[in-house]
Amino acid sequence: MPSDVMTSDYRARRDRVRAALAQADGARSAADAVVISDLINVRYLSGFTGSNGAVLIWSDDASADRICTDGRYLTQVAEQAGDLDAVIARDCLTELSVHAAGKGARAVGFESDAVTVAAHRGLMDRMGELDTAAAELVPMQGLVQGLRMVKDAGEVDALRRACAVGDRALATIVERGVIRPGVTEREVARALEWEMFALGADAVAFETIVAAGANSAVPHHRPTDAVLADGDLVKIDFGAVVAGYHSDMTRTYVLGRAADWQREIYDLVAAAQAAGRAALHPGVELRGVDAAARSVIADAGHGEHYVHGLGHGVGLEIHEAPGIGALATGTLPCGAAVTVEPGVYLPGRGGVRIEDTLVVTDGPPELLTATDKAFTVI
Repeated sequence: MPSDVMTSDYRARRDRVRAALAQADGARSAADAVVISDLINVRYLSGFTGSNGAVLIWSDDASADRICTDGRYLTQVAEQAGDLDAVIARDCLTELSVHAAGKGARAVGFESDAVTVAAHRGLMDRMGELDTAAAELVPMQGLVQGLRMVKDAGEVDALRRACAVGDRALATIVERGVIRPGVTEREVARALEWEMFALGADAVAFETIVAAGANSAVPHHRPTDAVLADGDLVKIDFGAVVAGYHSDMTRTYVLGRAADWQREIYDLVAAAQAAGRAALHPGVELRGVDAAARSVIADAGHGEHYVHGLGHGVGLEIHEAPGIGALATGTLPCGAAVTVEPGVYLPGRGGVRIEDTLVVTDGPPELLTATDKAFTVI
């Protein structure tokens, strides 16, 4: 389903790629044009959502940009990317690269992290067959992904709507008593997913995690027929897709009655999560954001029970740049949409994770996931 992004936004995104092509650094070389073939990036730059496509972007002439797809998508490409002239071919990477070389490009970039070895070999062979001097093929990695870190207004709006669907769906199944002793993890997951679709989700953001009892100590447990029981921790990690954009939220509840140790680790994770949220400022080191939350858990003696990074970017994919972890490099840009999701997992007993999706701003980060995080016994 296409997003509500305006044509002018797609043009602005292509202009950002154009500006990047004029630069050269240690990660990539300058090029006269670049062919974008990763389908997520194609969507980001054009609005086109077909299963085969590529976009050609020139460094100095927006009017020469092209989109390519095959004959199955003649109508769809006109509807979704009508501001771009379309080239109809099956092998879009090769077709647009040859087109660029034929129009005088001396260096043509390609997404080396999206092109297979076989596709690259075929591209090299075809370029070598040209009558004119073959253009240099320039590998580029992460060119568009780096631009996607900073969300524009249309993207943030789609993320808000996706998060709102998740909030309402979870509230609905809690109010209806779906999360109760006697039901299975799989039944809770399916009920939650059904509510997201009923509320307008295009898809689920990823396989819903419902983990009860000892299973809650497994960070990415897949729902099974395990039956929820009185006294269980129940960890629910899920998201909705709206207009192509993904939400991501985790809440952890206790069924019936809570033990002291459950409340203790919940309060610890809540404190770490608050510290991580408070550290979200433009320009801060990514590993510093992780450290702000991780130190809270480590100082309480549970460092070995926190086994993953603090968060990640979200957008057209559920996991995008930037990654926020102990080994992360770089800084947090203003406008990034990220998760903050520390956890403590006690093998054989249970675990707690609390996760929000937020947008980094010049002031306090905007919280997109509104479901209450207070310790809750259902």
